Amino acid sequence: MKTFMLFVLFMVIATLVIVLAVILGDSGAWYFSWLLGTGLIVLVTAAGAMLLDTQDEERRVASEKRAASGGKSV
Repeated sequence: MKTFMLFVLFMVIATLVIVLAVILGDSGAWYFSWLLGTGLIVLVTAAGAMLLDTQDEERRVASEKRAASGGKSV
């Protein structure tokens, strides 16, 4: 039953996409690329934020280890 419901859901989504493509006409490709570009920039920004957080955490841990060892480089 779950498979059938997923099939119905995807068919409804496909129908909506086809109707939207007919309404948009030639502008459809522009809207599609705009959506993909927006999604991509959000993912790149999130990845950059995660990288920055990881670097800050590593810097903090290294600083704590240095302070615990009496200032000697680790």
